[in-house]
Amino acid sequence: MDVSAGLWGGTIAVLVALVVADFFIGGRKPHEVSVKEAGIWTAVWVALAVLFGGFLWWHGGGKPAGEFFAGYITEKSLSVDNLFVFILIMGKFAVPRIYQQRVLMFGVIIALVLRAVFIAGGAALVSQFSWVFYGFGAFLVWTAWKLIKEAGAEEEEEEFEENRLLKSVEKRFPSTDRYHGTKLFVREGGRRLMTPMLIVMLAIGTTDVLFALDSIPAIFGLTQDPYIVFTANAFALMGLRQLYFLIGGLLKKLVHLSYGLSVILGFIGVKLVLHALHESGVHVPEIGIPLSLGFIVVVLAVTTVTSLVAAKKQEAAAAAEPEKVDA
Repeated sequence: MDVSAGLWGGTIAVLVALVVADFFIGGRKPHEVSVKEAGIWTAVWVALAVLFGGFLWWHGGGKPAGEFFAGYITEKSLSVDNLFVFILIMGKFAVPRIYQQRVLMFGVIIALVLRAVFIAGGAALVSQFSWVFYGFGAFLVWTAWKLIKEAGAEEEEEEFEENRLLKSVEKRFPSTDRYHGTKLFVREGGRRLMTPMLIVMLAIGTTDVLFALDSIPAIFGLTQDPYIVFTANAFALMGLRQLYFLIGGLLKKLVHLSYGLSVILGFIGVKLVLHALHESGVHVPEIGIPLSLGFIVVVLAVTTVTSLVAAKKQEAAAAAEPEKVDA
């Protein structure tokens, strides 16, 4: 799809306006987010993504719209996995619930900026070297296999480990050991100190880079249009804060999520390898966007249903155990 500089500028301006509106309407005053509020805002962000997909259909036809929806759903499903780590980070830094939405808002903005850099780099590689698709495809297949192995292993209590960047920041800049409202810096004893609020924001934003290592190649397997790659990532990430509060308590019930994500990543990895072979002149079938979109939706639906059924059985079994002991 031909994207002019004006369309790029207008899109970024609209996205910035949406983030600012989100901040002033729902995030400026620290408060505990209710499930109702999170549900309403989640619906708003999904509706905005659908409207944008409709705009792409009107502007460029069914192909870019289909690529956007396939990319958006893929990135959204992969971002759910981020929420597990976000919960660990919130616990690690003991973030008061009243400040969690502020942390997530700015953490997600940092993540979006870093992903934009990743996308620009990926787009440059894809446009210059077609063999990159082999690397992306092989990496996704390997990631899918790794996810299956981890999902099959026994569950262990995970802990958040600070990345090198975060450790470097904490080492070079002295910090306080308690929160001072939403302040990022405070002055104590004549020294300017960093608060835990800034540290946890950086933790959320920089940790997302690790997830971008598989999500960016995945979406390039669905479309090579940088505009669609960026906007799909933007809409998926910008609704992540509300999704955290909406389904945070349900995450443990999605016991088959890793299996579903591994199937999707493996599928896209194979799609990338086939595309690379086709670009190299080998006559192989290519997987179209309609099939990709349908496959992703079906896998996510099946994964969700089987997860909820399995979680319900586990709860029933756990509830029955005390009765057996008493007997």
